[in-house]
Amino acid sequence: MSDDLIVEVKNRVGVMTMNRPDKLNALTPEMNRAAQDALKRFAASEEVGCVVLTGAGRGFCAGGDVSAMQQGREIGEDGTPLEIKIDLLRQGQEFSWLLHTLPKPTLAVVNGPAAGAGLGLALSCDLRIASERARLGTAYARVGYGGDYGTTWQLTRLVGPAKAKELFFLPDMLDAEEALRLGLVNRVVPEERLMDEAMEIAERIASGPLVSYRYMKANINAAVTADFRTLLDREAETHLRCGETEDHAEGVAAFMEKREPVFKGR
Repeated sequence: MSDDLIVEVKNRVGVMTMNRPDKLNALTPEMNRAAQDALKRFAASEEVGCVVLTGAGRGFCAGGDVSAMQQGREIGEDGTPLEIKIDLLRQGQEFSWLLHTLPKPTLAVVNGPAAGAGLGLALSCDLRIASERARLGTAYARVGYGGDYGTTWQLTRLVGPAKAKELFFLPDMLDAEEALRLGLVNRVVPEERLMDEAMEIAERIASGPLVSYRYMKANINAAVTADFRTLLDREAETHLRCGETEDHAEGVAAFMEKREPVFKGR
């Protein structure tokens, strides 16, 4: 496990904290590999029902390490062939893919700047809770890059192509309220309440009907590109699959008995 990432499980919530506060949690290969390993473990663990991603200190994630860029070692080493660098970046971008496709809800707790690849990681989570001092931006144009970690895909679907182009071409950092207005974050909360409120949400999700969440997430992800008929077919299968779970039976019983359900995630 890398010191660049802190991994904990609290009340059925898997918490991953990017831990390079002196660099605003800029990504390293070690952090990335540790995060991917943790996400795979969380996916298979019955002890985890929701995953939280956040950053240590005053930032969420600044994306790539600019000092490493200057030294030619951000991806590979100086002199690494381009094709190998492409393969390494693809491997790194699996971090975003796992957050997006994990069969459990993922929640980004944006405690400060989220830029470049850091923005991509936040947008790849299912929900985003931001502090009042959070700042979000593409940042790629500032260093002559084109965009990675799913930023072009996510932004286009969240705000539309015209606004996405603006955010890429004019890479100003958005404050939390503007990010909320654009739909880039779900909620903005006071800084001192950020982790408490985020964990309340995560723990509520983690104690819910996890099989239902798995299929809700998969269907909504598919809805971005699939046609209506395909989604109707998917819903017919997954809705009835959920109907065979213990949680469905418990939910119906609790409704009839006028009490809160106690779900087991199965």
